[in-house]
Amino acid sequence: MSTNETVRAALAQTMGAAASAFLASLDDRQRRAASWPFPSHDERRLWFYTPTDHGGLPLNEMGPELQRLAFQLLATGLSRAGYVTVSTIIGLENVLDELEGWVASWDRKRGRDPGLYYLRIFGDPNTNANWSWRFGGHHVSINHTIVGGSLSAVTPCFLGADPASSPLLGSHPLRPLAGAEDLGRELVLSLTEAQRTIAVVSDIAPVDLVGANRSKLEDGDLPQPLAEIWRGRFTGELSQRVQTMQAALETTVGVQPRHNQAVQYTDSPKGLNVRALTQSQKLILRALLEVYVRRMPDGLAEDELQKFEGDRLEQLSFLWAGSFEPGVAHYYRIQGQRLVVEYDNAARAANHVHTVWRDPQGDFAGDTLADHYRTHHSENPELDEPIS
Repeated sequence: MSTNETVRAALAQTMGAAASAFLASLDDRQRRAASWPFPSHDERRLWFYTPTDHGGLPLNEMGPELQRLAFQLLATGLSRAGYVTVSTIIGLENVLDELEGWVASWDRKRGRDPGLYYLRIFGDPNTNANWSWRFGGHHVSINHTIVGGSLSAVTPCFLGADPASSPLLGSHPLRPLAGAEDLGRELVLSLTEAQRTIAVVSDIAPVDLVGANRSKLEDGDLPQPLAEIWRGRFTGELSQRVQTMQAALETTVGVQPRHNQAVQYTDSPKGLNVRALTQSQKLILRALLEVYVRRMPDGLAEDELQKFEGDRLEQLSFLWAGSFEPGVAHYYRIQGQRLVVEYDNAARAANHVHTVWRDPQGDFAGDTLADHYRTHHSENPELDEPIS
């Protein structure tokens, strides 16, 4: 077994032990919400980053001991820095509630609620079969898929922060995703005019991630309206309020259809190819990638980063839209065959960050599961359900 396979198998085992301990502590009602069969493709591949029902058992329906077990499972899928960042983002719900005057509802008793983060486990982690788990709530979506006893996929992986920057006592603000913003800006500011002509595709940023929360990225994707990235449909007054919010944000940022067309997702990456970067610029890009990949446990992060060494790094492209100035809407994307990183900071006077790391071919282990089913279950058509 290679080092890579050993690391992934060990992580799967650690996750399995934590998931089993969590499941063993549930009562029947909790189990119906938290434990679903694998693969449950339609539900398993849903993910959100809005304050909506993410599917699963929420923290506020767990007692303290069960909450601790849920966080123990979460920690198995993150680095220490990743776990601290996620914990901070959850805590920001209290800050956001105060910032908005304690009035946000979103059809819930409390619109900004650190208790509404959900855990769902698909399949039986006690076996060596395929299973997965996800943890998500407002501005957090963690998805891990285990295939054949090995951790196969860790994407989509979304982290956001609202506010992106908050005051603390002393001179340093609270900025959970500072690295994603600062290194992205450092890279675009390092570009020459000739490089920027290619990398900067629009002087206006989109108001959200182009890929949004789609289960699969498709050539031609454009940013989606806010109402489309929730579970279910808004009705009545809330529907009108969401449309008004969307229109106001687009007006403030200055977005027109041509700006969204400029950042449209295409299978062939837009922007500046990394081969056109200097060595020092490549080092900035590499450090920026680490901000995303090192959300994962160290051994796994090292394995993922190996995919972007040397010539493989030069297969990526970098795209920017919007302002170079802090506090003004901006967006960037890093894209390659097995990587899409998106960052957007447009809302709340560019103090509301969304970031995501995806694998267009391997999100939710779609590629690995397809191979697994073809190899092991070709005689069972029900298991050969299309993955993508």
